[in-house]
Parts: sequence; C-alpha cells; structure tokens
Amino acid sequence: MTAPLALDPARTALVLVDLMDRIVGLPLEPRKGTEVLAAAEELATQFRSVGALVVLIRVERPTVAEQPPGSGLAAGLLRLGDVEIVKRTIGGFQGTGLDDRLREHGITTLVFGGIATNLGVESTARAAGDLDYDLVFVEDAMAAFTAAEHEASVRLDFPRLGSVVRTADVHFTSD
Repeated sequence: MTAPLALDPARTALVLVDLMDRIVGLPLEPRKGTEVLAAAEELATQFRSVGALVVLIRVERPTVAEQPPGSGLAAGLLRLGDVEIVKRTIGGFQGTGLDDRLREHGITTLVFGGIATNLGVESTARAAGDLDYDLVFVEDAMAAFTAAEHEASVRLDFPRLGSVVRTADVHFTSD
C-alpha cells in the first residue's frame, strides 16, 4: 500500500459499488459487509465535507420483473448531491452514462470502495482505467466472497491500475 494521498476535491469522486442490503448481508471476507459499509460511510462523509462528488452504484437484474428485496442502496447512504447509478452488468460504466456524469463534474480521479472487490469494484475500475481516470482503491472499504479473491485484486491487480490505500490515508489538498 502507498503513503497518504492528497486529493483535489474538485477533481476527485468517491465511487462506491453495490452497497445494497442484499449484498452487504452476504458472507464476505476479509471483513463483514457491515464493516465495508461503515468505512464507505466514513469516506462519503469526508468527501461531502470538502464538496467532492460521491457516486453510488447499485445493480439491478436485467431479466426480472421485480428486483429482489434489499436491492436499493443501504439506508441513509444516498444524500442530496450524490450521483446514483443503476447498472445491469458487473461494471458500472456499460450503458449507465457514468462517464458522462463524471466528465460533467470535471472528475479525473476515482476513489473506489464496495462489494465485491474482484467483481463489481474491479470491473468498474478496469473500465475507468481504460477511460483514463486516475484510480485509488481503499482496501478496508472493500470485501469479496473469499479472502483469496479480495487479496488477489488488492495485491496483484489494483497496484497495476492505481494506488492502494486505507481509509485513514485518504486526504484532500484542503485538509
């Protein structure tokens, strides 16, 4: 993991993936979904306090008439001024308008958290990298279905795509 970062709040967005009750409640590793949610809420509060954009991505199943219970964002997570994106694929960019929304705000750096590390988070991050965003991954704001899957993303893949940090390492140039 890298040293603390100084991020520009005007050009940075927090991107939180699939923090929905039905996903947060699954058996996850290396931490519980409730721990991921708590770290994500802490990050979102920090981002909002400096006027940085918060993007919340949730998945909907494309082939069902009604979404399963717990398919909305975790209670209290979405706040006025946040951007909510509904995806129907593993990643958050395909067919969602996310890139346009980020560009409208002048965003160049994305800070990631969410569930599952190696699926929704990594898929969204890979697309973001292809679109030339700078990427930051907050390791303690993520979990996967197994510790091995989480560790593979965090130790092998994410360092090749951007910086890996912990919640305590996220700071803004105005801090």
